[in-house]
Amino acid sequence: MRDFPGIGRRTRGPRRSTRHPDSSTPAISGLAQTFVDRRLALRLTQQRLADLSGVSRYSVQSLERGDDSIRISSVLALADVLGLRLTAGAGAE
Repeated sequence: MRDFPGIGRRTRGPRRSTRHPDSSTPAISGLAQTFVDRRLALRLTQQRLADLSGVSRYSVQSLERGDDSIRISSVLALADVLGLRLTAGAGAE
């Protein structure tokens, strides 16, 4: 059997950052921080919050890092478990 250098060996490259600091608006960042603060105040892990709300842990992580692509249904489910109320209104014109 021939030996091919580099084949079959696992190599690890640099870890990619999951933070996207320029992708979220200040409003989304503020919302994300509110969810994080409330989760921590209730002493819930991300996984436990996900289980209680019926969403994936990835969705919890997405919201907490300010990712604006999370489904509104997931946000509402998480808010319900955390006892948070979301309101909407017209922005400044």
